[in-house]
Amino acid sequence: MSIRSSDIDGVDAVILPPVRDLGDGFTVRRALPSQHRRMVGPFIFFDQMGPAVLDAGEGLDVRPHPHIGLATVTYLLEGEILHRDSLGSVQAIRPGEVNWMTAGSGIVHSERTSPEVRASGGGLFGLQTWIALPKAAEEVDPGFVHHKAGAIPFTEDAGAKITVIAGSSDGLLSPVKTFSDMVYADIVLADGARYQVKAEHVERAIYVVSGAVEVIGQTGGFAAGELVVFKPDAEIVLKARGGARLMLLGGEPLPEQRHIFWNFVSSSQERLEQAKADWKAQRFARVPDEQEFIPLPE
Repeated sequence: MSIRSSDIDGVDAVILPPVRDLGDGFTVRRALPSQHRRMVGPFIFFDQMGPAVLDAGEGLDVRPHPHIGLATVTYLLEGEILHRDSLGSVQAIRPGEVNWMTAGSGIVHSERTSPEVRASGGGLFGLQTWIALPKAAEEVDPGFVHHKAGAIPFTEDAGAKITVIAGSSDGLLSPVKTFSDMVYADIVLADGARYQVKAEHVERAIYVVSGAVEVIGQTGGFAAGELVVFKPDAEIVLKARGGARLMLLGGEPLPEQRHIFWNFVSSSQERLEQAKADWKAQRFARVPDEQEFIPLPE
């Protein structure tokens, strides 16, 4: 994980996440948490998966594993993933759709390529984020909600399309039920199109998925694979160089520190130890029809 300097006013940090190859050319970039920035608003984890091309017979196989104290959001740009969890949910997710899984007191899930998609192969490209839950909601009952692409609000103007996945921004409110003030949006800009990053949320960042953007009135810009964290109250106008796709993330920071171990997030170190012991003893609920699981890392 590295960071680069920027002379652009209003920029707090530019984080360059490392690329990890998980095998067969499938790569992951982890922008959060980093040694330079643990969280942006309630966002405590931000991964880019792919882009990758899976040959016929190949697929994603993330075996059942547990979470506590957070909500996960899966958002695909290409391909399909089949979600299964310990509540009995079985849901394919496709581009533009939103899977919001509330872990709360504890949930187990798997993420795989369906047999149908595995047989034919195809592309896979997406983003996975964890949103830390407020202290009062850390132990809520687990839940899973799927929203079709047509239910996610968007607006288009002068070559800029803004889709609000969760939370609120640009006058749009997502139907996804959140537990704290936040924004998560997909912004697609045509060549030369502009987007103003408004100061309506305390903490904000953009992740450049593809293309590049410059800052109007200032020298310098941002390229694909960079997480740009802005200073509070800064208003910045971005302009696409040849077309760009960005993810906007942020919100109200949580007042308490969050501890992370593996897939567990909590304001209490003791709660993490309990979750570790519970997974080791297999006291979490199981995903129906799945026998495999990822063991606790030592």
